[in-house]
Amino acid sequence: MPKNKGKGGKNRRRGKNENETEKRELVFKEDGQEYAQVTKMLGNGRLEAMCFDGVKRLCHIRGKLRKKVWINQGDIILIGLRDYQDAKADVILKYTSDEARNLKTYGEFPETVRINDTVTFVEDGLDEDIEFGDEISNDDEDDVDNI
Repeated sequence: MPKNKGKGGKNRRRGKNENETEKRELVFKEDGQEYAQVTKMLGNGRLEAMCFDGVKRLCHIRGKLRKKVWINQGDIILIGLRDYQDAKADVILKYTSDEARNLKTYGEFPETVRINDTVTFVEDGLDEDIEFGDEISNDDEDDVDNI
């Protein structure tokens, strides 16, 4: 029997996201590329994205990203345009929310684009408006004694 080289098989490695903490260089678009926001996940490695040039395109997730980089609805992506099909494109890169915010500050995105962040609930003064009726009146104490 062959000796085991490591701990576990490919399923163990699949769960690890080792490059998540690394800070990577910000990638800007070149000619033949466009920024887009995912509107709908279609399955089978495809998605529908609204490009920032105003065209809705059917995009294919390339094999390098597939099953390694998870793309969700509302994510900002970089797509490569096809010369022979304007309605279709290929996903090149997924931006993290920090990278997308940086690109927006650089003026790469239109001002109308909303970058989906984690929603923080503001709890300013909510505790002051809530009143609880925990106080027992004297009439209620008499009723408790009688029971």
